[in-house]
Amino acid sequence: MESLRELLEAVRDRAAVRKRFRGLLHILVGRRIARSDGTLVSSGMSWRDLAALLKKMRWDRDAVSQWGIDPAELPPRDRERFWYAAIARAALDSPQAVAEAEQLIPILEPLGYSVGPAPRSTES
Repeated sequence: MESLRELLEAVRDRAAVRKRFRGLLHILVGRRIARSDGTLVSSGMSWRDLAALLKKMRWDRDAVSQWGIDPAELPPRDRERFWYAAIARAALDSPQAVAEAEQLIPILEPLGYSVGPAPRSTES
């Protein structure tokens, strides 16, 4: 989990990542992330673990505004529940989330991270 925290700290203040927050969540939940030396950072994580990590890092709650969600609509007191509800409403499997994730990959590479391909859809 410490490696994921380092990744999030590295990208937190980058404007391109802030504008593509859904894509970042898509990568964290559904893709393999490794350092440039091949060290595994993550092979994907659960929504619950991601919500706990965002809470621990005190991620800006206004990040959900770019999805058209008013942060006041989400659970206000428990930040972990806030992030879980936000992730649930983010449509991480949408084509837009995949496109945002693909736009983030070239930004993550110079930071020393490689991102695996998107998971295949099981729909026919």
